Amino acid sequence: MDKFTKIIDRVLDHEGGYVFHADDPGGETKFGISKRAYPNLDIKNLTREQAIEIYRQDYWNRINGDKLPEEIAYQVLDAAVNHGIGNAIRMLQRAVNVADDGYWGPRSERALASKHPADVVLLYIAERLEFYTKLSTFSTFGKGWVRRIAANLRYAALDNDV
Repeated sequence: MDKFTKIIDRVLDHEGGYVFHADDPGGETKFGISKRAYPNLDIKNLTREQAIEIYRQDYWNRINGDKLPEEIAYQVLDAAVNHGIGNAIRMLQRAVNVADDGYWGPRSERALASKHPADVVLLYIAERLEFYTKLSTFSTFGKGWVRRIAANLRYAALDNDV
């Protein structure tokens, strides 16, 4: 089983099913796929399999998930789904202490390789928490986001199989 297949169910568990919350800037969503991001997609009738394929092609491949250590790959994919790919990469760059330009290149890869994965996960999650608190919708969705981060911390601490 490849890394993506191991972790996608956990991401989808965070995202849940069909939701159309008036305060969500993404609008109509299902499995975390939003109408705003995919305006031509029938969100209400989106299948789990279709969502998984979107996440593999449009998220996992763009974050180069296969090249990341497994314990970090999950965290970055979860953030890419929740915050956008650019934000997820910039957070990882800040966690490894390189310029957060959104380009994951050789300098970023070397910095990541020089750090212990557990330290990177903790720093990465700290970046996510700070990001959340700056969002105008934190008062509406913050409790759920903090629970998501708590689950990610537990996952990082307890699940050695990713």
